[in-house]
Amino acid sequence: MTSDAPPTKERLLAAAKEEFAAHGIAGARVDRIAELAGVNKERIYGYFGNKQKLFDAVVARALDELAEAVPLKAGDDPAEYVGRVYDFHRDNPVLVRLFLWEGLHYRDGVLPDEERRRGHYEEKIVALAATFGTEASPKVAACLLSLIGLAAWPNAVPQLARLIIGADTDTDTDTGTGTGTAGLDLRGHVVAFARQALSGSGAGAGTVTGAATP
Repeated sequence: MTSDAPPTKERLLAAAKEEFAAHGIAGARVDRIAELAGVNKERIYGYFGNKQKLFDAVVARALDELAEAVPLKAGDDPAEYVGRVYDFHRDNPVLVRLFLWEGLHYRDGVLPDEERRRGHYEEKIVALAATFGTEASPKVAACLLSLIGLAAWPNAVPQLARLIIGADTDTDTDTGTGTGTAGLDLRGHVVAFARQALSGSGAGAGTVTGAATP
């Protein structure tokens, strides 16, 4: 992703990403961010106004990275989309932590730039509906949410995957190199599970489109 932001602002955003991922918005300190970026902390206030707005800018950029890295277009294989979402969350643990911190901070409150962000998902809902040969609907939206949750959850809470499945899986978020050769290929399982669910035998495409399932 290219950017025309000034170098100082870019350094601040990069430093803030690491600080917020490690400590959340409440625990993050602007002096540490400024020190890591190699600038005076007054630059933070000059560019962003306050720590809250800096956090929002960092999360917005992370979400743009996700949207750019994992698009969903009409005709795409939804199960393969699940695999790509899984890969993104496995390979970007810092961004995953940012998303979790945002959820903790805002909870049910209105998110910054919420309408624009909702638009990204509305585009995906339309694309998924077209793949199913139907119109966008709350059922298709729920299907998208389920697919993303299926893909993201093992890497968003890797400790839960470890407790349930064991350590020997492909959920190593530090290296992203696990293959599951000695244990479970969790990525492969997740993709296969999504494919089976969407085959119409269960709560899959048949349910989404309103057709009867066997």
